[in-house]
Amino acid sequence: MRKAVTLAQARDLMRSREDLLSSGNTERQIRSLVTAQRVIRVRRDRYIDASAHDELWNEGRHLVAVLAAHLNADPPGPVFWGPSAAVVHGLPLYRLAPTKVHTVILGERHGRTRAGIAQHSVGLDDADIVEVDGLRCTSIERTVLDLACTTSPETGLSAADAALRRVAVSRHRQDPEHAAAWHQGMSQRAAVVRARGIRQARRILDFADGRAQLPGESVSRLQLHRIGFTGLELQPHVLGSEGDDYWLDFGFPHNRVFGEFDGQGKYLDPDLRSAGTAEESVLAEKRREDDVRGVTGWRFARWEDRHIRTADTLSARLQAFGVRPPA
Repeated sequence: MRKAVTLAQARDLMRSREDLLSSGNTERQIRSLVTAQRVIRVRRDRYIDASAHDELWNEGRHLVAVLAAHLNADPPGPVFWGPSAAVVHGLPLYRLAPTKVHTVILGERHGRTRAGIAQHSVGLDDADIVEVDGLRCTSIERTVLDLACTTSPETGLSAADAALRRVAVSRHRQDPEHAAAWHQGMSQRAAVVRARGIRQARRILDFADGRAQLPGESVSRLQLHRIGFTGLELQPHVLGSEGDDYWLDFGFPHNRVFGEFDGQGKYLDPDLRSAGTAEESVLAEKRREDDVRGVTGWRFARWEDRHIRTADTLSARLQAFGVRPPA
């Protein structure tokens, strides 16, 4: 099971050449470890154990690369941009696996790529640059806007939802005032930008909703919109027969069906599952579903990550459950 990492955890995984030498390896042995793919050379003099690297999601792998670039740079270090800033902020990169570290060129020079680092010539205000645990990067608001302009709608929306969730959502409920303030601020940012992709970005930012708990829920909502579903309930609340509070991913009032996105982490990731073991989590989910069915009389439709790759695949999945958009 792959896992996410924080910036502090990425620091713990990083090993310098001096670390490897001090642990008893020679220069020749270090080269042999890299050749045998037991250790991965992230950048010059920066390494990570291959087993640890294999366990990381794309975001974690890119965060390691970003950290290595920071450690090898002269102080105060580069300003990370776009996907690289996103992983510093802990935002998701849905189905995006960057092959380069992205930074900003401060000044009027043209963008270029050197040694796996893409340097972008973009205009930044001082307020657009922040520091996160010693790393400089674009602010979370600017990062979300840049992702919405330059990546797929699925990636951009997942990041926007996650950013909005941080400021406007508590216990599955989205505060209307905080959400409205976020939308207004992002709209004002987007209104003065003339960058390529800004029209797509404005649509994504308008569509953002912080109640999505996972990128898969964000992408599900986008595909449902493309299919033609309107009037969806997000995070509908159900009170169980014994007073338990249940929150579902989606409600389809027209069909009297609850929709649930089942990511693997829901059952396999200890940080996400509701019970101790995967088996206990599956059993707890069944009891939850049975209780919700009994209280509401509604049915359930479930889908996985493979079903949200396109609107057509999700539509076919929902039709198998008799769920169709209103006429």
